Amino acid sequence: MMSIKEAERAKVAAQPATTTSGTDLVHELTETLKLAAPMALTQLGQIAMTTTDLAFIGYTGDEAVAAAGLAGTIYFVGFTLGMGLMAAVAPLAAQAYGAGDALLVRRALRTGLWAAFFIALPIMAFPLRGERILLALGQAGSTSHLAQQYLFGLAWGVIPALWFMAIRSFMGAVNRPQPILWITLAAIPANGLLAYLLIFGELGFPRLGLFGAGLATTIVNFGTFLIGLWFVTQRKPFSDYRVLTRFWRIDWALMRQIVVIGAPISIAFLLEYGLFSSAGLLMGLISTTALAAHQVALQITAILFMVPYGIGMAATVRVGHAVGRSDPAAIRRAGFVAMSLGLALSAFLTFAVVIARIAVVRFFLGGAVSGADATVGLAASLLLIGATLFIPDGLQATASGALRGLKDTRMPLLFAAISYWLIGFSAAYAFAFFTPFGAIGVWAGLSLGTAVHATLLVLRFLRLTSRFRSA
Repeated sequence: MMSIKEAERAKVAAQPATTTSGTDLVHELTETLKLAAPMALTQLGQIAMTTTDLAFIGYTGDEAVAAAGLAGTIYFVGFTLGMGLMAAVAPLAAQAYGAGDALLVRRALRTGLWAAFFIALPIMAFPLRGERILLALGQAGSTSHLAQQYLFGLAWGVIPALWFMAIRSFMGAVNRPQPILWITLAAIPANGLLAYLLIFGELGFPRLGLFGAGLATTIVNFGTFLIGLWFVTQRKPFSDYRVLTRFWRIDWALMRQIVVIGAPISIAFLLEYGLFSSAGLLMGLISTTALAAHQVALQITAILFMVPYGIGMAATVRVGHAVGRSDPAAIRRAGFVAMSLGLALSAFLTFAVVIARIAVVRFFLGGAVSGADATVGLAASLLLIGATLFIPDGLQATASGALRGLKDTRMPLLFAAISYWLIGFSAAYAFAFFTPFGAIGVWAGLSLGTAVHATLLVLRFLRLTSRFRSA
């Protein structure tokens, strides 16, 4: 019977030749779509769960909604530190899979699980001290206290959430991302029901308010992790890797690789998140209407971003596979097919949003903005300007993913700092306050920074793959 390592090598041998042809491009596009579709849908599922929570919280009052927003900011800043490390599991496992090294695939996941455990402990300090942080930042005492209740419920779900992300990276790396999508789709109604029961105290459950919303998320995080672990250990082909074998042995050399690859990803995430958060602060200086319009347009942007982000995750895997089997032509092909796909879908989604921007904005604002036509109009204008943001944002997401497949994360971090802050934030501030553009100028600055970032990432990928071809 063929061993798993022999099976991996057979798959590598069956890959297309290094010369690029129309057949190779069609094959690459097909394989990228197979990976990207479930990955993008999983990301959209995560947003659906968050949106469900906010919808229920909205029924408890405006202050609770504000508190949930503040709590989400505190939670995300800490959680991002772990997200980057878990993202590093994908290129390590993908390159090992491409090389037919089943042992290294297993080590990548096992070390990722240990890395999640170690980083989760300091991450939990952020939500557990959230009220103090918010008060230090000048937030109102009552809102900060409510935010802390939510964070007390969320904090204990950090570890299972990171473990689930590590499993997700592993499954994608071995070309089987579908179970994560199934788990996420099942988690959406489970999360909604549990949040409803714990927030409002229905069917005999205690009425826990914001704490209940956070606790529901934590319970669902544990559930998704346990189901993911069951797939990994009990279902083929995942169980063939025996990921829990000698689990107690920590691979410190591989742990260092995860930190070296993952830490720059985490910081780049924070730089990007910080830019858009700071843009909100600039909007607040302009007017309340500008801030409200910005938040709506930004939420729509976040949803659109999930599609190219999923393609970027697929690009990490496809490029990693090609690196593992030492196929320079396939490395370049995988990256540029993913970028082209990301550009095409981003352009299509952007066109759809621009055409239906008024209806989309009214849908997101709902009945809460009766008579607030100024907010609707400005948000629609921001989405129109956003056409110059969405497309390069999709390109940078896929290019970033392709570079991660090469384990190249430090230079993209430098690019993020230059593009988002030196160029993007400076331009947003200048356009907003030194020109007549105002709120629209903020988004023009965001678009400029994102376009520069995308351009630098594509040029970086060109340069690195040229080195592979000439080696």
